[in-house]
Amino acid sequence: MKQVRLAAHFPGVNNTTVWSDPAAGSHIDFASFAALARTAERARFDLFFLAEGLSLREHAGHLHDLDVAGRPDAMTILAALSAVTEHLGLAATLTTTYHEPYEVARQLATLDHISGGRAAWNLVTSTDAVSGANFRRGAYLPYEDRYARATEVLDYADAYWARNALPQGRPLILQAGDSDSGREFAAQHADAIFTRHASIPDGQRFYDDVKGRLARYGRSPSELLVLPGATFVLGDTDADAAERAEHVRYQQVSAGTARVFAEQLWNRDLSEYDPEGPLPDVDPIEGEITIAPGSIPARAFAGRRHETVARLRTLADDDNLTLRDVMVRTRARHAFVGSAQTVADAIDDHVQQNACDGFILVPHITPGGLDEFADQVVPLLQERGVLRTEYEEGATLRDHLGLTPRRAPAA
Repeated sequence: MKQVRLAAHFPGVNNTTVWSDPAAGSHIDFASFAALARTAERARFDLFFLAEGLSLREHAGHLHDLDVAGRPDAMTILAALSAVTEHLGLAATLTTTYHEPYEVARQLATLDHISGGRAAWNLVTSTDAVSGANFRRGAYLPYEDRYARATEVLDYADAYWARNALPQGRPLILQAGDSDSGREFAAQHADAIFTRHASIPDGQRFYDDVKGRLARYGRSPSELLVLPGATFVLGDTDADAAERAEHVRYQQVSAGTARVFAEQLWNRDLSEYDPEGPLPDVDPIEGEITIAPGSIPARAFAGRRHETVARLRTLADDDNLTLRDVMVRTRARHAFVGSAQTVADAIDDHVQQNACDGFILVPHITPGGLDEFADQVVPLLQERGVLRTEYEEGATLRDHLGLTPRRAPAA
């Protein structure tokens, strides 16, 4: 049986987080980061993963309300977490678009040394001009240039690491990219790739595609892990969990958030339309993205806005849904919903059927949202023999994941 790989994502820059829940805590205090990381380690997870925002995001010229003002620097937080954890991998999101190669290489080498070989780099290629305004170069790279820059930065980092012996040889390289260029970059360079393809059929197609690219770089399928993102809602029974999940989804997508999602699709101002009313009766605007330049969700609809809106109109008409209802149904992150047994079965099925190698789990409550999963689902996976019961003593993150060190020749 394949082992299930699990990572915990500290949320806070997306609509998964339920900010208004009384159980929600600070997204700035170090105690919150430490609590979630300790729970992940107690549950024998592989990784603790931090996203990073280099600016407060904007939409239609206004600050987006799904972001954290004053969010701490990821590398600083992970360095501190290395002192309060012993085995958990520590993954930082660092962009190759704005960070300088020497800066990135040195920071990750330092984290790998002080953590005893647990550093990981979620290598991203930033897309938005808002972040670019905080850096000397400004603006943002054209899409076709972003992976060329990423390759140059990684090549430099490899050369730096080759000259400065690291505990695990090279930090784990994680990649989030669903485009053809992103998949090819991951096949050539990455140890794990994140994906939104979380259903079994979609996951299997993505899994086969990216694994099939590895041979051209002299790599085997086991050298690249596929890790979709997912959240979860547990209940005493499946019916109880479904009821809780419905409540959570409407907490995650407020009326204001529903309008933002709709404007990203329509590519136009929809402020005159009530999110609790019917879908806007205007057509979307194809071509240049004006409502949220550089936005990944806005760009994702390019070339198929009319087709997507038509599909959503049919959904709304068939089920008598409001605009907010439609956005709740179609923009939610993949979720495992059910009793602990149901969720454990579903996660294991995905892995054993080669839809993925594991999951990046994003709790909707911070910092205590992972506790239920650790206490109820993890023991069931361990009983099946698909999740470790103990870490290998003294091993690096690569050792835990069965990934051998990959060193590039010094340039």
